[in-house]
Amino acid sequence: MKKSVEIFRSQILKSFSLALLAVLISFSIQAQSLSDIQSVKVDNLSDAQIENLIKRAESNGLTTNQLVALARERGMPATEAAKLQQRIQQLQTQAQSPNSGNLSSGREMGFQQVDVFDSLRRSDPYYDLTPKQKKIFGYKLFHNRNLDFSPSLNLPTPQSYVVGSGDQLLIDVYGASQQSFDVQVTPEGRVFVPNVGPVQVGGATIEAATVRIKAALSRIYSGLKGANPNTFLQIRLGNIRSIKVSMVGELTKPGTYTLPSFATVFNALYAAGGPNENGAFRKIQVYRGSKLISQVDIYEFLSKGDQSANINLQDNDVIIVPAVEGRAEVIGPVNREGLFEVKSGESLKDLFLYTGGFSSLAYRDRVTIRRIEDNQRKIIDVPSSDFGSFYPQVGDEILIGEALDRYSNRVQVSGSVMRPGEFSIEEGLTIKGLIEKAEGLRPEAFTNRVTLYRTSEDLTLAAITVELSEILEGRAEDIPLKNEDLLFIPSRYEIQEEYYVKISGEVSFPGTYPFANSMTVGDLILRAGGLLESASNSSIEVARRVRDASSRQIAEISTLSIGSDLEITEEEKQLPLQPFDHVFIRRSPGFEREQIMTVRGEVKFPGEFVISSANERISDVIERAGGLNEFAYPQGANLIRRTVYYKGKTEEEIREETLQEIFERLNPETNRNLNEAELILFERVQQKLKEIEYNRTRISSNLSSDPSTILMDTLSIDPELNKSRFQQEDMVGIDLEKILKNPGSEEDLILMEGDILQIPKQLQTVRMVGEVLLPTTTRFESGRNLKYYISKAGGFTENARKSKSYVVYANGDAAQTKGFLGIKKYPKLLPGAEIVVPGKPERERMNAAAWIGIASSLATLGILIERLIQ
Repeated sequence: MKKSVEIFRSQILKSFSLALLAVLISFSIQAQSLSDIQSVKVDNLSDAQIENLIKRAESNGLTTNQLVALARERGMPATEAAKLQQRIQQLQTQAQSPNSGNLSSGREMGFQQVDVFDSLRRSDPYYDLTPKQKKIFGYKLFHNRNLDFSPSLNLPTPQSYVVGSGDQLLIDVYGASQQSFDVQVTPEGRVFVPNVGPVQVGGATIEAATVRIKAALSRIYSGLKGANPNTFLQIRLGNIRSIKVSMVGELTKPGTYTLPSFATVFNALYAAGGPNENGAFRKIQVYRGSKLISQVDIYEFLSKGDQSANINLQDNDVIIVPAVEGRAEVIGPVNREGLFEVKSGESLKDLFLYTGGFSSLAYRDRVTIRRIEDNQRKIIDVPSSDFGSFYPQVGDEILIGEALDRYSNRVQVSGSVMRPGEFSIEEGLTIKGLIEKAEGLRPEAFTNRVTLYRTSEDLTLAAITVELSEILEGRAEDIPLKNEDLLFIPSRYEIQEEYYVKISGEVSFPGTYPFANSMTVGDLILRAGGLLESASNSSIEVARRVRDASSRQIAEISTLSIGSDLEITEEEKQLPLQPFDHVFIRRSPGFEREQIMTVRGEVKFPGEFVISSANERISDVIERAGGLNEFAYPQGANLIRRTVYYKGKTEEEIREETLQEIFERLNPETNRNLNEAELILFERVQQKLKEIEYNRTRISSNLSSDPSTILMDTLSIDPELNKSRFQQEDMVGIDLEKILKNPGSEEDLILMEGDILQIPKQLQTVRMVGEVLLPTTTRFESGRNLKYYISKAGGFTENARKSKSYVVYANGDAAQTKGFLGIKKYPKLLPGAEIVVPGKPERERMNAAAWIGIASSLATLGILIERLIQ
């Protein structure tokens, strides 16, 4: 099977390599008149040809990398193969650009996909041209799909039009006499006019034909004669004839073309695809009756709009496009780069007319000419004064340089001025004058020390320190500026650390806030959204940085009180905040948020209960719930308590939840009409929710980049480990009967927030799980032991670890099987109990190598003992 697949694959590669060879050779013949794949020039392949090659590769199941490798294997030079790879990547990148979408070609998943090159074709009217063809000036004229040279037929009949065989003439007689004639020119060049006979019009213009037909019709319409006629004649063209024009020479599609008789030379050239790469654009010849009647220069039309040589064609005209004598290439910042056909007697100035002139970045004083002369290359420098007298030659490369990226009269100012930027330097301009040009300093400007950066003649940079305040006040001499000077005026805020203060604890929005002069603790509390209900206003700490390096004190701690209504006190005034102070708002000692526990099951009033005191116990809440009812089973009662891993709601989350409930109650979109006070409250709540959301987003973004968070995520990968180690709730075994008999005893646990006390109904079953043949639940029978219930489950399995069997009681307690000298003591069974039979641990059997290792160790030990005995 594998061998047949390899044979099939080799056949595919062989067939595709032949197809590749045929395609590249055809491209080579078409573009370069060569028939060897080794001579293929990728630069002369159009985008359409590259696309065709890619599609052939895809149809044969090959990737673009395999295509390039195959071309290299078949003899394509490494440089051309690299160019082919680059062209393919460029096409694919353009086709998959954001403007065209990420499309694919061919069929995928059974659906016809959009052609990957479709948008590229539609966006580029010259998609079918090679890079060289795009560079030839004038070549695009006849390959622009958005340009149509078809002759317009909706024109008034030109008087110079030459009538020929097949034309339809519409003759209108009007005035004193009225008549219309619809006649057609016969192959002999005549028209037959009723009641008049044949009239010779072939080869005559419309103007001459009108005179002849008028003379013939005047025999029956006398009103056409005389100096004051009362009858008039008009001739119009109806259906015009077709003419045949022969297109020969260096054309894209030479041949004989049938065109309307209105067609011009440009119409014929467009039909034939225009001159090809080797065709001349400036010496297109039109022959009529073996005589040269016109020579067309397309450059005159492209540069000046001159169509004087674009004559109307006649039947059997011949248009010849000779081979181009030579082109010169213009490279650099001109409006139109490319290859330009040169004629003898044309100067460099004339050539620049076809380029559209220099661009704004061009260096116009001199151009460089690369020329091949005497079988070697040479460089010619042409100054601008010689542009009109220098004549380019065939093969010249005309290089246009760029203007230097330097300024001859520029100074700059940056930093704390009203209008920083560039300014022209004038005679005698100084630092003070430059600041006046920039409309003065900003209020935060630091004038004690500014820097003047100066560029020396060797382009090295020097920094000059300037006391600007001294210059502005006239106490120091002003400094004249030079070209390319840069004056930097810093802001006092840029040269100092940003001042801030922090607040933590029982405020609405703890965090960092900008420092302001004369700010007090109360001002910062207001900025942080005010005190929470849990806040203590009697012991507020302010931690201040110690700036004395000699002392070993880390921070200065100050304590103050503030009014409950945030009224300003003298104590607060005496302790204004300084930059980097940290204010701590402590929780009030007497504040406790309500704590809720739940009682479920067989009590008179089950539900949620608020823990009333710090030492409230189970017996107390049972009493508050009305006591047990007649169906309760106290032996099965249990307590569910949160562990240290419980992720309850934080105080911030509880506060947000409360605000969200108020928001929903006051939302005008969903509730009744609100009074003014309720609307104001709604707006306040809405604003606070937005601030909470902003703070949460900021904090979460910080945590996501915290390495410790990533570490915790890594440690928490194993879900089974999390389930056993980090479970949020545990069942606590209790003896409710003892608790109710002895309230306040050790059995009577103190309640905590989130506790759930469950008191079931009378239980009557026992459950068997684990390594038993039939895990099941059976009816409880008083006095029966564990083995009896195991027999109800079909007995132990072979993998059962009988000695480790244990019982889990309904209240959450557990008891294990005990044994002494082979005598097992099974735990007592109660209603609602669960018997768990664990399995034996898996043991890995030792292989032969392990046994050999043990035997070797024993043998070594034996030899050692023997030697010790001797």
